[in-house]
Amino acid sequence: MLFNSIDFAIFFPLAFITYWLVAGNKKIRNVHILFSSYFFYGWWDWRFLFLIATSSIVDFYIGQRIYHTENKKKKKKLLLISLFVNLGFLIYFKYTNFFIETLVDSFKLFGKDLEISTLQIILPVGISFYTFQTLSYTIDIYRGQIKPTRDWLAFFAFVSFFPQLVAGPIERASHLLPQFFKTYKFNYQEVKSGLLLILYGLLKKMIIADRAAILVNQVYNNPSSYKGYEVILATFLFAFQIYCDFSAYTDIARGAGRTLGFDLMKNFDSPYFSKSITEFWRRWHISLSTWFRDYVYIPLGGSRKGRYKTYLNLFIVFVISGLWHGAAMTFIVWGAIHGLIIVFEKATSKTRLKNLNRVGLSLSNLTGKLVFMTTTFVIVCFAWIFFRANSFSEATLLIKNTFVNNYIVFFNDKIYELGLKENEFKILFISILILIGFEILQKRRNFTRILSFQPLIFRWSFYVVSVIILIIFGIYGDNDTSEFIYFQF
Repeated sequence: MLFNSIDFAIFFPLAFITYWLVAGNKKIRNVHILFSSYFFYGWWDWRFLFLIATSSIVDFYIGQRIYHTENKKKKKKLLLISLFVNLGFLIYFKYTNFFIETLVDSFKLFGKDLEISTLQIILPVGISFYTFQTLSYTIDIYRGQIKPTRDWLAFFAFVSFFPQLVAGPIERASHLLPQFFKTYKFNYQEVKSGLLLILYGLLKKMIIADRAAILVNQVYNNPSSYKGYEVILATFLFAFQIYCDFSAYTDIARGAGRTLGFDLMKNFDSPYFSKSITEFWRRWHISLSTWFRDYVYIPLGGSRKGRYKTYLNLFIVFVISGLWHGAAMTFIVWGAIHGLIIVFEKATSKTRLKNLNRVGLSLSNLTGKLVFMTTTFVIVCFAWIFFRANSFSEATLLIKNTFVNNYIVFFNDKIYELGLKENEFKILFISILILIGFEILQKRRNFTRILSFQPLIFRWSFYVVSVIILIIFGIYGDNDTSEFIYFQF
């Protein structure tokens, strides 16, 4: 069920109203959340509910066993069972065909053809997200950081909580699970704040992301037909498409959770204002980057085993992160690019910054900040080419085509043959500029707080105008653009 669909527009108000009718009773409330969450996910394909249910049963039981087992070897075996079940599901559904294709291609290099065909496997929506979420529970119990819950109902609701089930943020049990044991009372200010967050997410998704997707799809799905500034423009717009698409999902998820009394973690912090790739990953998909830090980077040794091992660990984490995003070489290359740049930044931080200071570029002056932000954004956009391209060969073709000088497209109206008419272009770029201005304002002052101090008529005029803008300028009904990008992960 998509957040930007009629189905959700009917489902959520009903779920919200019935939730607050039973919110006073924690057990009934958690039954309501579990039923609503399974209905929400089952609307896509009810057959895959067994995956969520199986993961929940296995980790609930194993969490209890790990906690009550004194023998370290038995604890480790129990944890391995949890890893085997959860990662087993993930690997089978997401990576089986990738491994088959890689094996066949490898044998072709030696002149041998393997008669192995790929399997007809449907990738369950959101499997990468809820798998990592439930794994954090058993791993944290194994580490002694949290105690297991005896309330299976609360645990099942935690694993399947519908606002963030499909595309995050990836919550930790230590943060989200205790919230299912609290008693909530209807709070008008929190509900209003949540609804505003939902509205903000829908504006980003339906006005910017879905509109940009039209042009991006036109170029990236026909890479041999477009060159130079057409590819550069499409890549620039993809950067905003994926940001507005993914951060919109998080905003709607956090907003929906907030209307029910739940606090979900912030997943984005104006990432395109970053002044380095290292900083970018502190601001982009925060729940995933911190998950990999705590459950992959640190167990590998982190920065405790010397400089070169640190560099290797960082690179491994980002390659795995790329593979997490998708079973394709393009995603691995995308992750490797970020890993290499972060290793470079870490290895040269002192000398690089010292040399830049000599020419007057530093983080303490506006020119330096703009140069660093622009450089970082260009690197991020370059990596996005691999992320968005349909194959590695198409990615290399797109990169090659960017070096064709065809700036004339901006002056002969050919640019309006890329899927967006002139008026649509204006709407898109004005919306992007408004978004950038809004995020600058948010870094300086809290917009919601500013709005709360305005007269009642001004506040409601703002709400009504925002809804009208969404209705008039939103993109509707196109499955190629309306589905959230991260649903495929």
